[in-house]
Amino acid sequence: MDSRITHTQVRVRGFHLDGYGHVNHARYLEFLEEGRWAFADEHPAFAAGMAEGVALVAVNLNIDYRRAAVINDDLDIETCLSHIGGRSARVAHRIVHRDSGELVVSALLTFVLLDQRSGEVVPLEGVWRERLEPLLVAEAEAR
Repeated sequence: MDSRITHTQVRVRGFHLDGYGHVNHARYLEFLEEGRWAFADEHPAFAAGMAEGVALVAVNLNIDYRRAAVINDDLDIETCLSHIGGRSARVAHRIVHRDSGELVVSALLTFVLLDQRSGEVVPLEGVWRERLEPLLVAEAEAR
């Protein structure tokens, strides 16, 4: 398994559902965030930078809903860094139904790193580029 891709497991519970009996679209945002936290946990260099007072701030999110998930579905959230720019980067997510392998959701989240003391965006250069580049998975591979 590629160590640059984090796998997080979630079981769909009743409180995730909407009135139609499938996962509410807004709950997928929580699943994706769980995947990003797991990504930070599994990549100490990234987590160390966050501990220095830098926050990952979402600035854009695109989600493709492909299949409904329902109660007791076991889902695998795949999370990876898929692009690094000068001031922003992207995280690619895939949520896959564990039993069938069917794609439930794909998403791209664009983020900036924000210095919590100054409120300024941290350029993705120097030490930050050194931390992030080894984690990069090409967007074509991430989808």
